[in-house]
Amino acid sequence: MAESGYVSVEPPMMSAYTIPADAPEADGTFAWDTTTIVVAEVSAGDATGTGWTYAPAATVDLVREQLSPVLAGRDALDIPAAHDALTKAVRDTGREGLAARAISALDIALWDLKARLFEVPLVRLVGAARDDVPVYGSGGFTTYHDTHLAAQLNGWVHGQRIPRVKIKVGEGWGRAAARDVSRVRRARDVIGRQAELYVDAGGAYTRKQAVRIGRVLAEHGVGWFEEPVSADDLTGLALVRDALVCDIAAGGYGHGLPYFARMVPAVDCLQADATRCGGLTAWLRAAALAEAHGLEVSARGAPHAHAAVAACVPNVRHVEWFHDHVRVESIVFDGVLDPTGGTVRPGGGTGHGLLLRTPDVEEYRVA
Repeated sequence: MAESGYVSVEPPMMSAYTIPADAPEADGTFAWDTTTIVVAEVSAGDATGTGWTYAPAATVDLVREQLSPVLAGRDALDIPAAHDALTKAVRDTGREGLAARAISALDIALWDLKARLFEVPLVRLVGAARDDVPVYGSGGFTTYHDTHLAAQLNGWVHGQRIPRVKIKVGEGWGRAAARDVSRVRRARDVIGRQAELYVDAGGAYTRKQAVRIGRVLAEHGVGWFEEPVSADDLTGLALVRDALVCDIAAGGYGHGLPYFARMVPAVDCLQADATRCGGLTAWLRAAALAEAHGLEVSARGAPHAHAAVAACVPNVRHVEWFHDHVRVESIVFDGVLDPTGGTVRPGGGTGHGLLLRTPDVEEYRVA
């Protein structure tokens, strides 16, 4: 680093890669067969930090046109100042959607960059609260037939010894409730009684439908019910939470502290996604907000973006080992983690430990 301590950030390098799914995927409200990851590389001094988000390739243009001029020339060590400037820069564009995801990618890259400038693991830069972080296997898409579902669950629970798993329910905006229950029953049969079983409805159910189904799911030991109703229906979330014995979780689509402050009274566990909510800066603030209200926080998606910071908060419950993102991150990056045993241990190498696999991923590049 410079003797003055000031390390000027260069204009970020942006790229986007679209990775085909290994099978058609769907949740309660959406279906897809590809996933696009947008990667930000931010350099200063002799180091480069890498961040990413899951978003349309148009995010690259947004960064180049509106955010790169704001970030370039700033001190790489002053991440809160950069985060604040980036957030203010998209006031007229709108802070949600693509803008929030673009800022998230840049913020993750800045944290990785700062750790690399100091030549320490990111978990050491922030400060560890634990050595390892629990993960849960997540997938179980509504498009899977029973054999595919069983194979995936077996791989997590009996292969990698991950003692908690989640499947999607709410198929067809809640119009296939009987199949939802059948798939949960099948999942329980596969994983046995010792592993934890979670479900994610993706906001597909109505309030009373969620209560009715939730009571049936409880008979099969479902302890986590994610987005039983739309995350925008805070009153509905609170009503469902109070009616059911399982934990109600939501927040994975949120951005900024005001969103999470509104969400806190409606859930048993707050979810936050650093690739959507404004990066690691916003994720750490959301975790502190949850702790102040006696709640745990769970990292949603993008497990390698969350592993280090999840180890730095005392109230983390777990990180989602999401099939889609695990697969994409293992294709796009070197340095991925091993969840065998049900936990991951960040801290290998400097920064968050991941490096873009250039030029191996060029075949997937779309921007």
